[in-house]
Amino acid sequence: MIVYKSPKEIEKIRAAGAIVSKTLKLLFENLRPGITTQKLDGIAEDYIRSQEAVPSFKGYNGFPGSICVSIDDEVVHGIPGPRKLKEGQIVGIDVGVYKDGYHGDSAWTFTVGEIDDELKKLMMIGEECLRKSIKEVKVGNRLGDIGHAIQTHAEKHGYSVVRDLVGHGIGKELHEEPQVPHYGNARAGLELKPGLVIAIEPMINAGVFQVKMLDDNWTIVTADGKRSVHFEHTIAVTENGPMILTK
Repeated sequence: MIVYKSPKEIEKIRAAGAIVSKTLKLLFENLRPGITTQKLDGIAEDYIRSQEAVPSFKGYNGFPGSICVSIDDEVVHGIPGPRKLKEGQIVGIDVGVYKDGYHGDSAWTFTVGEIDDELKKLMMIGEECLRKSIKEVKVGNRLGDIGHAIQTHAEKHGYSVVRDLVGHGIGKELHEEPQVPHYGNARAGLELKPGLVIAIEPMINAGVFQVKMLDDNWTIVTADGKRSVHFEHTIAVTENGPMILTK
């Protein structure tokens, strides 16, 4: 069942989303070679709790971390731990925050020091895919328009879009209906109506779109070992166009 949100509910999601974006900014400021992913997790959890909020991911289906930290060929759901970041890596950080009964969710891929030009292009196209998809979030459009915008842009540049993982509705629950595929046909699927709040999170791979899960039963990696980027915002459909709630 799809739950459409009132303006008051959207403001609550925006309040959670503001903490999400400030957490990501704080983590970006602490990213450096040698820092452990566990340390980043602690920084995030401390800040989120200081805002009288809760990390949405902590304990979610047994997930042990407060954030997901995915490095290089890891697509999503990397578990924080003793690993140290190294110069030239890319790091996808996914943050969820629960406050006053509502969730906000956003992810961004960051660089550790200097990266090569090939990787810079992948990062740029991944971010552009998210921005192009957000432009499709308007009343009367359909979910397929969002996925089509992402797939068209990624494949035009020789990249692929992960199919096994999708975006989602969000509100009182972290994952709600509808599912939001990041590929597909324009003018297909659910019609977008005011009050729909969704998390769009394209995962763009340098190689094939296929992925696999590691033995930890959480971390998803690219099937061919090539690198992947992940960008996500929580967006509300309004009469005035898309409203980004995790800016």
